Amino acid sequence: MKFLAVLLAAGMLAFLGAIICIIASVHPAGTAAPAAVPAADNDSAAAALLPALASAGPRLPGGPPPPPLFSRFVCTPLSAECPATGPGTGPATGPGPEELLALRSAAAQLRRTALEQKERIRMDQETIRELTGKLSRCEGGLRTPAAAPPAAAAGLRAAPRPGTMGHPPAEPPAVRELEEAVRALQDRIDRIEQELPARTNGSVPTTPALARDALHTKMEQLEEQLLSKILTLQKERQAANTDRSQQQHDIEKELNFLQNRVTELEHGPPVYSPPDAFKVTIPVQNNYMYARMKKSLPELYAFTICMWLKSKALAGLGTPFSYSVPSQANEIVLLEWGTNPLELLINDKVAQLPLSLKDKAWHHVCVAWTTRDGKWSAYQDGEQRGAGENLASWHAIKPQGVIILGQEQDTLGGRFDATQAFVGELAQFSVWDHMLAPAEILGLANCTSHLQGNVIQWDDQAVEVFGGASKGGFAACEEGRKA
Repeated sequence: MKFLAVLLAAGMLAFLGAIICIIASVHPAGTAAPAAVPAADNDSAAAALLPALASAGPRLPGGPPPPPLFSRFVCTPLSAECPATGPGTGPATGPGPEELLALRSAAAQLRRTALEQKERIRMDQETIRELTGKLSRCEGGLRTPAAAPPAAAAGLRAAPRPGTMGHPPAEPPAVRELEEAVRALQDRIDRIEQELPARTNGSVPTTPALARDALHTKMEQLEEQLLSKILTLQKERQAANTDRSQQQHDIEKELNFLQNRVTELEHGPPVYSPPDAFKVTIPVQNNYMYARMKKSLPELYAFTICMWLKSKALAGLGTPFSYSVPSQANEIVLLEWGTNPLELLINDKVAQLPLSLKDKAWHHVCVAWTTRDGKWSAYQDGEQRGAGENLASWHAIKPQGVIILGQEQDTLGGRFDATQAFVGELAQFSVWDHMLAPAEILGLANCTSHLQGNVIQWDDQAVEVFGGASKGGFAACEEGRKA
């Protein structure tokens, strides 16, 4: 702002000097010249008219007084030999054509000079604003601003440069200082612009940049340590869950062995003749009573699963059986949960079965399926009650899974839900690798056939019971007639 004020003052003084020069040039032509005043340079006349203006120019503290303002303007001298009008003299004669032409030329030249000075002042103002804004933006983008040049720090007093801005060599100090300030700003901006790419590319790293890089490195190390710790904890957790499940399985196995041993001692060893003449009883709905088949399934493209069951549930039937593989918990499931109808799930695809098994009586149930078009059929007591297609079409039943009787598996062999558990009795669970004919299923249901499953057979040595589930004797047709 100080530079702008000095520049405006210099411009105003230059403009006033031009006006005074015009007045001094045309004065002898408009009025009578005093007889005692000889013809002289109009610079001295203009200086005599405005001594106060010459001394009122801008002055910096401690600096020398500014030079005369009118020394920068060249005023055309006019002839002072103009006839005066007075008593005893003839009428005044006007100036000749040559003098008028010279006066007009001088006035036009002074006017052009004034306009040039005004335009230059405006351009200097715009340059100062542009350079100041550019410097502010550059300094704002750096954390450590560059040091001010010695010339600017010393109060912007630098050696004058002749001929600047089209003026004569003898310029006022204020103008010289303004030029030096502008030049200092330009040099400062040039240095900042040269330093910015180098700092951006990291060729001259600053202290904040080094600190930021160190912080990022430290954060990456901490993230790696945290991830490693999380993976370790997950492995430990999985190992603990596996150990706990194994321990629980071992405990249940020991308890069942002891329970069976006590039963043998009390009632003698059970004799199932034939070996499939037994049933599994699950008396309470919970998540730890169940039976497990020791044998798994091979890869199947069709199957028939048949069994005898008697439900004691008050609401849904629960889960008579479920087959789970490592990649799919619901590979094959027969489930009735809550108020939902009985459903057959294959590879987590669902078909609703129109069977009614909640009358607390024994029923023979069969479900058959083939991967070809996903065709399925459901039988109750030897009669087909439902059929359909597009159930897991062209899907192959995966091998090496786990067959659980009485519980629905959310993971391979575990994570049972008590609300989906079966309560009642199960027997004669068998699996074939093809769809049985309706006549074969009817023979199994009315006890006229003793067809055994060619994949899974119901055998005392092939079934384990856990959590309080027990085995007992069973004669299919006799139990059915009792019901």
